[in-house]
Amino acid sequence: MSKVLVIKAHPFNGDKSRTIKTLDTFLETYQAKNPDDEIETLDLFATNFPELDGGMMAAWGQLANGMAFTDLPADVQKAMGQYNEALAQFKAADKLIVANPMWNLSIPAQLKSWIDAITVVGETFRYTATGHIALVPDKPFVHIQAAGGKYEGKDLGTQYVQAALEYLGAKRFAKIGVEGMDHFPDQADQIVAAAQEEAKEVALKF
Repeated sequence: MSKVLVIKAHPFNGDKSRTIKTLDTFLETYQAKNPDDEIETLDLFATNFPELDGGMMAAWGQLANGMAFTDLPADVQKAMGQYNEALAQFKAADKLIVANPMWNLSIPAQLKSWIDAITVVGETFRYTATGHIALVPDKPFVHIQAAGGKYEGKDLGTQYVQAALEYLGAKRFAKIGVEGMDHFPDQADQIVAAAQEEAKEVALKF
């Protein structure tokens, strides 16, 4: 049995989002083939996943200098708790699925914040004299992303998500792109349908 962590980085569900519609198709196929696997979803928008800000940065320094966690402001405690939980989820997962839209050539801020939460020296990577070492090696991941234009994986969002996860040792299993619906609006239905078929094929092998 595998633990599968799904990162849903979209404010909409499958009725409005082509990304999540493709994710739903993927999960339906995956669960049918792997009924005993444990699937956990972290919805970054529903949980109001916090951004890394000055309050959190200051708190880490204060904790290092001996301040008790319970003496931190309540909002900072909550944010740090969400970061710690996300880190634990990521480390415990055997497989990872990240689903997000491409917004303005990049990714939603909440997804960047989640990546900040899991990129922790001593937990998911460490420095050495010859470079960094990943501490969560060989965790396979699938990246699902919809975009109105055609980018074929060369957009900044795709490259960042993949590079960030690979830095921590995860291994790209597949990228499912749902691309070109705005560029070719007359082909939008066919593009989405093709992505769903690809999602089924990838899910059977994941």
